[in-house]
Amino acid sequence: MTNLTQVPLTAFDTETTGVDVYQDRIVSAAAICGRLSGGSAELGLWLINPGIEIPAAAVDVHGLTNEHVQAHGSDPAVTLETIAATLAESIREGAPLVVFNAAFDLVLLDSELRRYGLTPLAERLGGAPIHVIDPLVLDRAFDRYRKGKRRLDTLCQVYGVEVTEAAHDAAADSRMTLAVLGQMASKYPELTEQSLAELQSFQATAHQQWAQSFNEWRHQQGFSGPGASETWLPWVTC
Repeated sequence: MTNLTQVPLTAFDTETTGVDVYQDRIVSAAAICGRLSGGSAELGLWLINPGIEIPAAAVDVHGLTNEHVQAHGSDPAVTLETIAATLAESIREGAPLVVFNAAFDLVLLDSELRRYGLTPLAERLGGAPIHVIDPLVLDRAFDRYRKGKRRLDTLCQVYGVEVTEAAHDAAADSRMTLAVLGQMASKYPELTEQSLAELQSFQATAHQQWAQSFNEWRHQQGFSGPGASETWLPWVTC
């Protein structure tokens, strides 16, 4: 049985033009290789000129201005191909992807690849499993009734991880995500007692249960519009 303690981990994070996974664009991304026990190394850092205006609200979050990405950003199609190839190689080498709120970053990456006529990540692997570890999903499952927000900086505080001054930088966020996962594994031994396949299934079910509960709460509060999808990731089933 292969578990989290036996494999390298590849953390991935993006900074974007907004929160719509089908319409918004990636502005920067990072892939960081590490181990559950600690230590990390950069696999890639990317800055992209998305070709569209970055709204002020997004600039306020990550600090990447239109002027900066226009002057220093790379071509989206070329860079997205490099990102996908880097992640695919890591997966082939046995590294699960560690992504905070994977349903955002990985679905957005999939949309971007399709936008430019590039091969989506799942198709590059020819049906081989893409193991994903999402500390957000795990935290919701293991500490379901804790009040407060569940942003990455919040989870850093909960699990005793230092929040760097470069928060909302893709590389810094990737490293913090790895550190949070390491602390979670110490607190919740079941994370390392399950195989990667079992952990994948556990997260898919946990996300589905969270979405059902969240959507029920929305209904009770009288909110209209679409709720949370019960599907965690398109290529993962419960």
